[in-house]
Amino acid sequence: MEQPIFSTRAHVFQIDPNTKKNWVPTSKHAVTVSYFYDSTRNVYRIISLDGSKAIINSTITPNMTFTKTSQKFGQWADSRANTVYGLGFSSEHHLSKFAEKFQEFKEAARLAKEKSQEKMELTSTPSQESAGGDLQSPLTPESINGTDDERTPDVTQNSESRAEPTQNALPFSHSSAISKHWEAELATLKGNNAKLTAALLESTANVKQWKQQLAAYQEEAERLHKRVTELECVSSQANAVHTQKTELNQTIQELEETLKVKEEEIERLKQEIDNARELQEQRDSLTQKLQEVEIRNKDLEGQLSDLEQRLEKSQNEQEAFRNNLKTLLEILDGKIFELTELRDNLAKLLECS
Repeated sequence: MEQPIFSTRAHVFQIDPNTKKNWVPTSKHAVTVSYFYDSTRNVYRIISLDGSKAIINSTITPNMTFTKTSQKFGQWADSRANTVYGLGFSSEHHLSKFAEKFQEFKEAARLAKEKSQEKMELTSTPSQESAGGDLQSPLTPESINGTDDERTPDVTQNSESRAEPTQNALPFSHSSAISKHWEAELATLKGNNAKLTAALLESTANVKQWKQQLAAYQEEAERLHKRVTELECVSSQANAVHTQKTELNQTIQELEETLKVKEEEIERLKQEIDNARELQEQRDSLTQKLQEVEIRNKDLEGQLSDLEQRLEKSQNEQEAFRNNLKTLLEILDGKIFELTELRDNLAKLLECS
């Protein structure tokens, strides 16, 4: 099981494989670069992920050297990966700290290698001869860079009060509520998708590791079968041969059980991958529905704007009609007053005559 023991942030580069001179950036921005320790194999590794892509996966060996080429830049060559890695730090302090850790873990790797060689010289059992293989433990983006928070755009709403009929406002508010609902669903699916992507990466690494282990177990089983045959033919000590045969058969049985467990685990991981694909399809479907709702919102906003303009025009026309009516009333009042005066004059003339 690998655990991160030191982490920092830096811009990652690799040497151009064609020219072997120019640096090629492998990350668009500063990413987390971590030292990992595998306690089962007693090795140290430098690992960095850019999203879900591993841009550094370098096992530290005693013959590696980390070189500071400037105040904020350092590099080291990895013969296994057949490349040269470069790191650009934000300060000289971060570069110095990374270089100190590199030297420390390089020394630890050297001591571990010496101990391993001494142990191999002292012991030569079949299990130790067949053990090994540089199988790397799977890593997830969460263990290196942490879980990236999924961010979804905020849904903005116009909160200004409008003097408009209630029946015209209902479709717009209802559509906004639907849009909020689908936005929340999309955010949840994005979070689940990030987790499933990490699980897929881990599952893929596990499948590859277990396939290698299966091949190793099969080779070991074949070797043990041959060993049993040789012992049955050559050995003159029947009891010793029988004991060794029993032990080897037991070992073969254990290996077969382990193979069976690994095969079941592979089937389970395949099922998880299928489930992840189904969730991805659901996410795409919800995204399409959200786009349709947004288009409908735009149409409703256009209709609402048109209704507002028509309402404003109607109000202006009513106001003009009121003004004209008021003017007519004033004229009518004047005419009535004139008629009243005329009537009074006519009455006076009649009385005089």
